[in-house]
Amino acid sequence: MTRPRIHPVVWSPPAAPARARQPYSSPPMPAPALLPVVGAGPEDVAAHPDGSLYTGVEDGRILRVRPDGGPAEVVAETGGRPLGVEVTADGALLVCDAYRGLLQVDPGTGQVRPRAVEGIFLCNNAAIAADGTVYVSDSTRRFTLAHWRADLMEHSGTGRLLRLTPGGDLEVLLDGLHFANGVALAADESFVAVAETGAYRITRLWLTGPRAGERDTLVDNLPGFPDNLSTGSGGRIWVAIGSPRNRLLDWAHARTPWVRKAVWALPEALQPGPVRTAWAMAVDGDGRVVADLQGGGDRYHFVTGVREHAGTLYLGSLVEGAVAAVPLG
Repeated sequence: MTRPRIHPVVWSPPAAPARARQPYSSPPMPAPALLPVVGAGPEDVAAHPDGSLYTGVEDGRILRVRPDGGPAEVVAETGGRPLGVEVTADGALLVCDAYRGLLQVDPGTGQVRPRAVEGIFLCNNAAIAADGTVYVSDSTRRFTLAHWRADLMEHSGTGRLLRLTPGGDLEVLLDGLHFANGVALAADESFVAVAETGAYRITRLWLTGPRAGERDTLVDNLPGFPDNLSTGSGGRIWVAIGSPRNRLLDWAHARTPWVRKAVWALPEALQPGPVRTAWAMAVDGDGRVVADLQGGGDRYHFVTGVREHAGTLYLGSLVEGAVAAVPLG
């Protein structure tokens, strides 16, 4: 696969916190149970009122996954690469497809119809408000999903947070995001949060109250690369952490652009890459860490999706062949 050229932007990342160098949480994440999907890369997972879990895999299939570990069932095919999955008020699935845009899937009939195709370059993750408004991340306008590493290496900040109104209007709420990824709403919908994977932070946009329209930072200087977000019990926001911070990448960001160009030209195996770990954190509405679960990654790794449901934390992965289930104490 031919790699695109990158045009690196110099950036001095904040010094990584000590937590970035610790391989486990205290106590460590319990060993997850694995729910096979007969496919690769169940990037996100959604819990449905029918008692099932839903996810999408790299070949475009949307799967119904049984929490008891029974066989997964194919319910639809998007023809692209599904990433984020959400459940609408009427039980349909809202699917962010990296190549086909924002789609709506009927899990009963398998019908797939577009919700927003034009105006989204790399549709990644979404959150649905009570009135049907959809907040969705457009990760980058520079690279396709196949070259997501290029966007992190370049750090040009072309990601966006978009809003799709119930009437079908698509508008830009935030621009200049560094690989816009997970999206989550506060429990009271006072703000929407979006993960910036390339900046190790979660940015917040206030939607109601005296600060409505104001942008600030919910969490800064995370110890790893944040991916999908979801809202859990008690209003906490779960954060999937794909990998700890990489010291070489942080070092290269602050140097002249040719350093990253040279690194980008190396074989992928020699470039900075994800470290095997299984990691999810949760923060409250003030950005304080209220849960931190990390395991060694020998059983499951590269966590990109996280969903709390009925006392269990369900994890998705960009590369694994299963959804992971972790009991919450």
